[in-house]
Amino acid sequence: MNPPVLEIAIGSPELWAISIAGVLALFVLDFILTRKPHEVSMKEALGWSAFYIALPLTFGVWIWTTFGGERGLEFYAGYLVEKSLSVDNLFVFMLLLSSFAVPRELQQRVLLIGVAGALVLRGVFIALGAAMLASFSWAFLVFGAILLATAVKVLRDTLNPGEHEIDPGTLPIVRLVRRFWPVTDGYRGPRLSVVEDGRRAITPFALATLAILGTDVVFAVDSVPAVFGITGDAYLVFITNAFALLGLRALYFVLEGALGALAHLGYGLAAILAFIGVKLVLHWAHGVWPGVPVVETLPSLGVIVGILAVVITTSLIANRRAQRTDA
Repeated sequence: MNPPVLEIAIGSPELWAISIAGVLALFVLDFILTRKPHEVSMKEALGWSAFYIALPLTFGVWIWTTFGGERGLEFYAGYLVEKSLSVDNLFVFMLLLSSFAVPRELQQRVLLIGVAGALVLRGVFIALGAAMLASFSWAFLVFGAILLATAVKVLRDTLNPGEHEIDPGTLPIVRLVRRFWPVTDGYRGPRLSVVEDGRRAITPFALATLAILGTDVVFAVDSVPAVFGITGDAYLVFITNAFALLGLRALYFVLEGALGALAHLGYGLAAILAFIGVKLVLHWAHGVWPGVPVVETLPSLGVIVGILAVVITTSLIANRRAQRTDA
């Protein structure tokens, strides 16, 4: 007699519980690995990056075979968008860690704490977004407008790279913390606060972590609607965000020296965000005027892959030309 087969519907409480438990387990593993501050080697970063890329790719195969090709395409398209946006976010993380002069042995701990908090806050964003889309059709129009506005901002920032400098003292979250607690004059290892002269003081490590967390919240404003533009399933939106964030710590150290080589990535991300924004607007318009066409998942995935392939190729060509000119 064959054992009974466990059937799990996508978005079911059982699948949510298993997925959240798996994500928490991976975060606990990361915290254990980073409990002793150390400088991350390229070999270590490459190994963990490969693991955190292979994991969602394998999970996508399970989604495809279990829930069908349409859900599988939505997962891969959503993950690709999230991963692309997370790579762009690494530029800002690099500036923040440099501005706070975070020692290299503490950088991965700062990233991990910030990413863990960001995932919790994104869960709130996803729940609110799913509720809005289920109750109000105009939410598609709002999300589309947010993505189009973000695309314009990304394009403007790409055209004016000199404006990316960050002064930690001007960050709202840093100014808020300094109103209530003094800040130590140096790092105290991975400690967030210490008692000095009989008073609790915040360390620069805590300020850098809060800055990363606050920046991640801002990134969620465009990344969550972007995935909702690919799929309306809240579970797929959550799990693609989780997979993209989980690998961010290791990916930072892999791409730290290579991010400058992706000179045209900003143009590609602006195009992707604009495309998904238009897709959401068309989806809203289709509900009002059925004759308006909509963009299906497979063409969407093709457009996203095509844009990324073009900007990576043009970036590599531009770098080779620049090297020849310098030579």
